[in-house]
Amino acid sequence: MTPEQAKFAATLYLSGVENEFPITMKVLAAVPEAKKGYKPDEHARTAAELAAHLASSDFWFLNGVVNGDFTPQPDKTFGSIAEIVKYYEHEIPAAIAKIKAMPAEKLAQPVAFFGAFNYPVVLYLGFANHHSVHHRAQLSTYLRPMGAKVPSIYGGSYDEPFQAPAAAGH
Repeated sequence: MTPEQAKFAATLYLSGVENEFPITMKVLAAVPEAKKGYKPDEHARTAAELAAHLASSDFWFLNGVVNGDFTPQPDKTFGSIAEIVKYYEHEIPAAIAKIKAMPAEKLAQPVAFFGAFNYPVVLYLGFANHHSVHHRAQLSTYLRPMGAKVPSIYGGSYDEPFQAPAAAGH
């Protein structure tokens, strides 16, 4: 991959990451503090554990792109859902800004990933986005059984119906 291709890929992938960010924020914020210990099955993570994993791993992936290093890290520990939301709200935009500032040559550098891949580091932004959407979807299925409202994700939900944007200039 040429540096120019890597810069283009970063622009494309980051637009997806940025589009998903506010949706993920809504899902994280919808987890009720009083029910954060809920889990749908004995083998599942609790809502708080899943929310912490989502926030931690989103940052880990983006930071891995910045640093060219995907050394495994444990999920951060948080005292509350509000702490997870605050962390996510602060750290993800900051990590995105660092990636936007990366030189094209660095984005094109191959980086090993758990011995399975050795891709240009920019391609891991696609992994990051898919991983995030996957765990956000899991977490969104916890919400209604916990008595919480399910926010709109890619359209309306029962709890947050779709609202068509007002037509501009009419």
